[in-house]
Amino acid sequence: MSRMRSLLFVPGDSEKKLAKSEGIPADVLILDLEDSVSPQNKTAARGLVTEYLGERRARVGSENPSKQVWVRINPMDHAEAGPDLAAVVVAGADGIVLPKARGPEDIELLGRRIGAYEQEYELEVGSTRILPVATETPQSIFTLGDYRQCGTRLAGLTWGAEDLSAAVGATTNRDESGHWTAPYQLVRSLCLFAAHAAGVAAIDTLYADFRNPEGLEASCAQARRDGFSGKLAIHPAQVEVINRAFMPSMEELERAHRIVALFEANPDAGTLSLDGAMLDLPHLVQAKKILSMAEGDET
Repeated sequence: MSRMRSLLFVPGDSEKKLAKSEGIPADVLILDLEDSVSPQNKTAARGLVTEYLGERRARVGSENPSKQVWVRINPMDHAEAGPDLAAVVVAGADGIVLPKARGPEDIELLGRRIGAYEQEYELEVGSTRILPVATETPQSIFTLGDYRQCGTRLAGLTWGAEDLSAAVGATTNRDESGHWTAPYQLVRSLCLFAAHAAGVAAIDTLYADFRNPEGLEASCAQARRDGFSGKLAIHPAQVEVINRAFMPSMEELERAHRIVALFEANPDAGTLSLDGAMLDLPHLVQAKKILSMAEGDET
């Protein structure tokens, strides 16, 4: 699986933004058919996205491009979800972002439908992955631990607060200092641990103020500190900030190499000392994760 540090939403009804997206260094482009597209533009957006995917497939051919192109379809219970899915799977989307996922049962249903299209159109079975936005409905919070049962189509888990706060009637989801209030801190943490329990990428939600790179840097630093491996983006200017934030520094890599080498040289040791600090097996696990992040195969 290619790395998923930066995942940029691109409105599916904007020819201009679709055309410009190819030059943006996001690891994943998410062509959006949901929230950024008005109801009257849904059909036109689906046509533009399908055309984009077809042209990309013809251009790339059998190559394996570093940039992935995913599509956020409409929710499973939305009238547009079926037409969205049929169009974009056949056209060659690398993955599907599912908004307002109600739980693993939505992933299982979506996976079966994708599999039917893959078989019918002779696509590689299992090649179309799924990334649910797993916290946008109240009932979904109580199913997060069950995503570990979803199988290999599940590429990651991400979370969102806006739809959830609207669903419960919250007046805001942030406090006076701009931090998430307690309910949404809880949701963020549950999504993080659910992703790791499932062995998939943990993707932090977007940072809405795209004119504030310092705030974005701080948000990314907090996310990486806590164990997220990537972040959603809503503006091209956010992509390079996110990419930098989710790559280990040279100092981190050097120390990780030293830790791995030390344990390899002492295979029977449970505890070792490096630079005056005691290390045990969790330090080795963390060092290997840091090296995997740099190589782009952290999931």
